[in-house]
Amino acid sequence: MREVFAYSAASAVGLAVDVGLLWSLVELAGWHYLLAATIAFVGGTVVVYLLSVGFIFRHRRIKDRRLEFALFATIGVLGVMVNLVVLKVAVDVADVHYLVGKLASIAFTFSLNFGLRRGLLFTRPLARRLSSH
Repeated sequence: MREVFAYSAASAVGLAVDVGLLWSLVELAGWHYLLAATIAFVGGTVVVYLLSVGFIFRHRRIKDRRLEFALFATIGVLGVMVNLVVLKVAVDVADVHYLVGKLASIAFTFSLNFGLRRGLLFTRPLARRLSSH
């Protein structure tokens, strides 16, 4: 349960980076909202990764940190895809502001990212779990 709360807090920080970049790239730089959303999501993902490995998860299944980050980012790509689909539907179909669409995508991407990252990256390997009983 500690990890869920800590990951939620880290996700809030990552979300602040994500939404701040999204707004800045759209409103200040004039980028298309879908391109801006992709770049912003990546920025938030890097923040959540650093917080995850530094403060949240006690166990790490993969020893090679480059591979671990690659898998973390791959899971993030799934999150980006979900994020973009929800944004596209919200803006182009439901005709709502892109930031409202971003809010709608949060629940989907948080659940997907936490579940996959926790299960695939931040648990003890099966052999160590069995030997600790």
